[in-house]
Amino acid sequence: MKTLFLVRHAKSSRNEPALQDKDRPLNNRGKRDAPKMGKRLAKREVTPDLILSSPAKRALKTAQLIAKKLDYKLQDIVVDERLYATGADELLHLIRKLGAKPKSVMLVGHNPELTELAHHLSSKITHLPTCAIAEFTIEAKSWTTIGKDKPASVVLYTPEKS
Repeated sequence: MKTLFLVRHAKSSRNEPALQDKDRPLNNRGKRDAPKMGKRLAKREVTPDLILSSPAKRALKTAQLIAKKLDYKLQDIVVDERLYATGADELLHLIRKLGAKPKSVMLVGHNPELTELAHHLSSKITHLPTCAIAEFTIEAKSWTTIGKDKPASVVLYTPEKS
């Protein structure tokens, strides 16, 4: 079994229009929601083998806030440029390259590509709001086949649904 978590970054600030997109920080709501979502996963004893994050400040901070609640070492978060300004097909390609070793992987990134990938994996998911987490449990020995068969289970967590 493999478990994939697709995490849309928490709500970001647009207070400084001069900032480049990659440098936009989380706003106050985002700083509240990310630890809340991490705590929710921790209660379920979620322990990702790998957390991959977009290099954008808002995505990496979301990954760090969630990781802290999961007792995942912050220095073990892998920042991957391919998670920023990409497409759903590229994300799926990246996941399929993970091989067999990690059983549980968390990707922290952006819309629209995360929603598109989530919808590709399960038509039940049509939108990922900020800081939402889509969890897919997949019967597979390797990540190479992800997306070819329907997941065994799909759960969508949002900050509003506590």
